[in-house]
Amino acid sequence: MSNDRRMEMRALPQPSTADIDLVRVLSALADPVRLELVRALAGEREPLSCNVREFDVEITAATASHHWKVLRDAGITTTFVSGRNRLVALRREDLEQRFPGLLDAVIDGARR
Repeated sequence: MSNDRRMEMRALPQPSTADIDLVRVLSALADPVRLELVRALAGEREPLSCNVREFDVEITAATASHHWKVLRDAGITTTFVSGRNRLVALRREDLEQRFPGLLDAVIDGARR
């Protein structure tokens, strides 16, 4: 997504890079549904719709909303809002800066 497009959207509140906490990250990733959501996001360059039908998980929209909030609050994802649409992206660069190699290790472990 171009920077111009991201400027049109607002990001929901999230921790700064310096405030991303390892225990919160690992706790968020310990849930199999959230891990699957992160694994799916890891293969994408552009933010994806938060719509649960876009992912290989069988949960309700309300449950998906909860999982997205946990991931955002832990500093793993950013959620962009444009009108009624919500898009989500991994904070890969922030996580790599804070905990080098962690995200790739977790995702690789989940694929096994």
